[in-house]
Amino acid sequence: MAKTANPSKIEEVRKEADRLNAAAGTAEQLMKDITLLLHEKMLKYNWVGFYLLEPGANPPVLVLGHFRGAMTPHTRIPLNQGICGAAASSGKTVVVDDVQSDPRYLACSLETKSEIVVPVFASGKVVGELDIDSHFPAAFGAQDRELVEYCAQLVGRRLETPETNPARF
Repeated sequence: MAKTANPSKIEEVRKEADRLNAAAGTAEQLMKDITLLLHEKMLKYNWVGFYLLEPGANPPVLVLGHFRGAMTPHTRIPLNQGICGAAASSGKTVVVDDVQSDPRYLACSLETKSEIVVPVFASGKVVGELDIDSHFPAAFGAQDRELVEYCAQLVGRRLETPETNPARF
């Protein structure tokens, strides 16, 4: 059973994400800032990163963008692989309380025990995702999920804005 982070901490981080969104000049800056915010402020978020779909890639592939935590060998993930691929393919948040029990898991670190992957939507289509690993089993409760989904929504809205995202979509 996942234990949710302190509700006041969740609210504090959500407000800081709003502030970062208002201050960010570009979608790239917002992704960088949110990655840093979640990694530093949320105790059990040991690896935080964005993957974006590579424009025009056939077959579609997720490419690692801004991240915080240990280096990962998974810098490019086809949509038919891993928990990341499952979330991007389905367009639904995937929460795994025990990664060792999920055959989709692409091992990045022996320390990772649980994972949450939230799709990022822009103009109604999945364009990437926010991926978070934890060294703690069942680290992501309902309020964590709401927070991570909220951060993904902020980035998705920013990616829809041509003046703050001239090079991507």
